[in-house]
Amino acid sequence: MIEFGHLTHVGLRRELNEDTYYGDSELGLWLVADGMGGHEYGEVASALAREVIVREIRHGKPLALAIRIADEEIIGASRRRSDALPMGTTVVAARVSGTRFEVAWVGDSRVYLWRAGKLAQLSQDHSYVQELISQGSISVDQARTHPQRNVVTQALGVTDPQSLNVETMSGEFTAGMQLLLCSDGLTEEVDDTGISRVLAHTECSAQECVDGLVAAALDRGGSDNVTVVLVRKL
Repeated sequence: MIEFGHLTHVGLRRELNEDTYYGDSELGLWLVADGMGGHEYGEVASALAREVIVREIRHGKPLALAIRIADEEIIGASRRRSDALPMGTTVVAARVSGTRFEVAWVGDSRVYLWRAGKLAQLSQDHSYVQELISQGSISVDQARTHPQRNVVTQALGVTDPQSLNVETMSGEFTAGMQLLLCSDGLTEEVDDTGISRVLAHTECSAQECVDGLVAAALDRGGSDNVTVVLVRKL
C-alpha cells in the first residue's frame, strides 16, 4: 500500500512557477521537474517532460529511456519554436513496483530515501558546485551559499543528447520507507537535518509532511519555486 503527498508553490520571489510534478499510485510513477529558460519556456519544458515521461511509462518503456525520449521531444519543440535560447528542465522520477523502487534523475532536483529513521540522498546533483565538492575544492556548507550554486551541468533540452547523463538507482522499498522527490527550491532553503526533522513525524500523513516541508522552505525565504512529492510505503 502506497500513500503519497504532493505540493508545489511559486515561492516568495518568483512570479511564475516553472516547476511541475506528477504522482500516480496505480502506474507506480512520481516525478518532479524544474524548468528553466526564462519567460514561459521553463514552464513549457517541465510540462512537456512530465507528459512525455508519463506517456512512455504507460507504453511500457523503462524509466531512463522515457526520460531520454522526453529530452528529444523538448529539443524538437524548442527547434520548432525557433527559440534564441533552448528551453530546459531538470527531472527526478521514481517508480515503485512491489517491494522495489527505481529512481532516475537529470540536473539538481533530488530524491532522498528515508529508512529506519535515517535520511539518505540517493541522487547526486548534476551541478557546478557538486563538481567542486567532488574535487574537494569546497565543502557542502560552502556550496549552500556559493554564487554559482544554481548552475546545472545537465538538463533535458539543453545538454547534447550524446552527453546526457540519466543516472539511475534501484533498491528495496518496504513498509516504513519513504521516497522524497523535490526541486532545489526546497533544498536551497532547508538542509538535510531540517528535512529529517519533518519526515521523522511518521504519525503525520504524507501530505502533512509535504505541507510542513514547503512551509519550512517559505519560512526560510522561499527564494525559488518549491515542489515536494513524498511517497510512503505503508
